[in-house]
Amino acid sequence: MGRVKSATRNIAFGYIGQVATMIMSFVLRKIFIMHLSETLLGINSTYTNILSILNMAELGIGTALNFSLYGPVSRGEKEKIKSYMQMYRKAYYCIALVVAVMGTALAPFLKYLVKKPDGVLLRDLTLYYFIFLFNTVSSYFVAYKYSLVNAEQKNYVQTNILTITKVITVFFQIIVIVTTKNFYLFLITDAVIQLVQKIFVSRYLNKMYPYLTEKDITPLSKEESDTVWKKTKALVFHKVGDVARLQTDALIISSFIEVKMAGFVDNYNMVISSVSNFVNIIFNSVISSFGNLIATESREKQYEMFKVYRFFASWVYGYSCVGFMVLLTPLIRIMYGDYWALAPMVIYCILIDYYFKGDRIVLSNYKTAAGVFEQDKYLALIQGAVNLVISIALVQTPLGLAGIYIGTIVSGLIANITKPIIIYRACFDMSAKSYFIDTCKYLASLVFVLVVCNAISIRLLANLNILTFLVMAVIITVVFNGVYFLLYGRTAEFRYVLGKVLAKVGR
Repeated sequence: MGRVKSATRNIAFGYIGQVATMIMSFVLRKIFIMHLSETLLGINSTYTNILSILNMAELGIGTALNFSLYGPVSRGEKEKIKSYMQMYRKAYYCIALVVAVMGTALAPFLKYLVKKPDGVLLRDLTLYYFIFLFNTVSSYFVAYKYSLVNAEQKNYVQTNILTITKVITVFFQIIVIVTTKNFYLFLITDAVIQLVQKIFVSRYLNKMYPYLTEKDITPLSKEESDTVWKKTKALVFHKVGDVARLQTDALIISSFIEVKMAGFVDNYNMVISSVSNFVNIIFNSVISSFGNLIATESREKQYEMFKVYRFFASWVYGYSCVGFMVLLTPLIRIMYGDYWALAPMVIYCILIDYYFKGDRIVLSNYKTAAGVFEQDKYLALIQGAVNLVISIALVQTPLGLAGIYIGTIVSGLIANITKPIIIYRACFDMSAKSYFIDTCKYLASLVFVLVVCNAISIRLLANLNILTFLVMAVIITVVFNGVYFLLYGRTAEFRYVLGKVLAKVGR
């Protein structure tokens, strides 16, 4: 199967899955808010982030091994694949043990991490936490098998399994909330279904790749294993830094403000992540295709495709960012009520980081596909430290919640400046000057459209209802895409994307 066809199939199934899970998640959140407390919503959000932090124990071995599998998979070297997968399985079993130990050791400190848990006893806080921990630890016993599926550019297999599981889980959780209003049963329902899914996935992938169960496996040579571990060691720094920068906001909120505020923010983050996950399907689905491209094509071809990839990302993330800036708080007010709306400054800070994060996803995905891990291995650590220092300092000032996200923005921009320089030098052997010129052009276009759309929204959304909301969404779509078409419609990158779209439509 060709790279474009594989990426297209991954994107198509990813879209179907994302739409299904997005609808179910919104319904579940609405029912959760109606029947359970704000504090429990905040606890749910905080514990999700704590377990994300514990997941740094994975420390990049998955990313390093996925990169190592691209070559053997493209050449059909079954014995070599078996060797890598054996190494991966052993590593992930060890990681599961480490996460279990670290998670258990953290339990006595929950009372310091969850501020003002109104009406929730410490005993319950602890038991809730261990249910979350069980889900996280058990996932490691299956996760390593997905690496082979993804290396073969069949990301849709994982997407379909996760989508079906999510839909089933949410369906039963809704029933549990409505009938019992019991948070324990809400969490246990998820844990049981997830466990059944993991057992099924393990058996399904064994049938899909029967050689994974074979015992006659030749261990990797010292040179091959050293290559994987060398990349893994570099990724350790990336992983720890990323966790400190990306996964600590909710924890700072629950520790320095109060736990229920984490739930308020999570309402916004759920909308943002639902849309961004929809967008990221496109970009994450082509990582394996880029890995194949880099293994088989010239630098000139790689650079051409990178520019297309980056242009498309700036368009999609720019459009979604303008839409969020204008419509996110009105949407929250329609869905949950005015009580759940956050201050405009907080929203702007969150969305500024969202836009620049889109640029970083392009850079990070290409770096991952190219195996460029070592050149900036200390960068993520610096970012993490900067984020923690600024966020913790500013959250204790009148800026409060907004101060946390100012730290996130500042730390993120460090990567937006340094990563292009590293990638252009390591992958294309050229200066990154053109990248930064394009960044300024794309950013100026976005600001212009935002000013126009915001001026229109002030009048139109003064009388907020579903109709005015939808009309404003149409206006943003027409204005943003019209302006970008006029500005960039003649570029080579636009013509390439348009050609691919027309080819698909014409089939």
